[in-house]
Amino acid sequence: MSYLNATNELYKEAALTPDVGLCCTTNPTWQFPGLSIPKIMQEMNYGCGSTISPQDLTNNPKVLYVGVGGGMELLQFAYFSRQVEGVIGVDIVDEMLEASRKNFEVAEKENPWFKSEFVNLLKGDALNLPIPNASIDVAAQNCLFNIFKAEDLKKAVSEMYRVLKPHGRLVMSDPICEQPMNDTLRNDDRLRALCLSGSIPLKEYVKVLTDAGFGTIEIRARKSYRVLSPNHYPTDELIFIESIEIAAIKDPVPKDGPCIFTGKTAIYYGDEEYFDDKDGHVLMQNQPLAVCDKTAAALQKSNAEIHISESTFHYNGGGCC
Repeated sequence: MSYLNATNELYKEAALTPDVGLCCTTNPTWQFPGLSIPKIMQEMNYGCGSTISPQDLTNNPKVLYVGVGGGMELLQFAYFSRQVEGVIGVDIVDEMLEASRKNFEVAEKENPWFKSEFVNLLKGDALNLPIPNASIDVAAQNCLFNIFKAEDLKKAVSEMYRVLKPHGRLVMSDPICEQPMNDTLRNDDRLRALCLSGSIPLKEYVKVLTDAGFGTIEIRARKSYRVLSPNHYPTDELIFIESIEIAAIKDPVPKDGPCIFTGKTAIYYGDEEYFDDKDGHVLMQNQPLAVCDKTAAALQKSNAEIHISESTFHYNGGGCC
């Protein structure tokens, strides 16, 4: 049995018998005015963060969500895209698709504005999406891509890139791990399906995105997730795993490389009213400006009176690249 088959079996079981916190951290449920998330959807929230951000969801976007879970984030996306089939949910597990359909019936009773027809559920594979080219404004996945091994991860990301419109965005939440893992952990299909042993370092994760062609990467959150300890897992040392929330935008890659925002800011503290690097970046006196890592490095070289903060791994727009 391949690791993908093991994953499908695990989530088949999770669809038939909801298991709170089965593989991922239990997160506070995001609520919006007039939105009620059914209890069953909350119990089947198998994500490690959130892919819902109002800044991504203006002007009735066409949304794709891969790996439907219990339908919670599909419902949240539909809140912002209240149109027939405005949200597409894709999953390979029949039982999970059926569970989501039933959960939407409950959601209709709790939310007068919601109709099940707002969400189109399709059976499909993340490695070969049943979606036309350049047809999606926002694509999302939560705690799915970390399960994939290297070549499959590249395929999944390239598929998301393919279906996005120009300037569309891929919004994701996934576990990451900066420490090496032994082969026993890496090759344990169940631990991989449980979103533990497939975690890779952030730089590797970002490189997969930029190699696919995404020109702008935003690290929106980085949080504590799990530990793999020797008394519970086949490891000789404690392994710390984090979760990230990240957006990759289908902008052209600049000639000098992609813009990667990790939460750095630049502050000019010289004697002039402002500093202009003559390359599109103007820093007002003692006012922080969000900058991508590439711009941060260039500004630091250009003027000794500019303070560059460390990466906070929290970025929500604005600033310069």
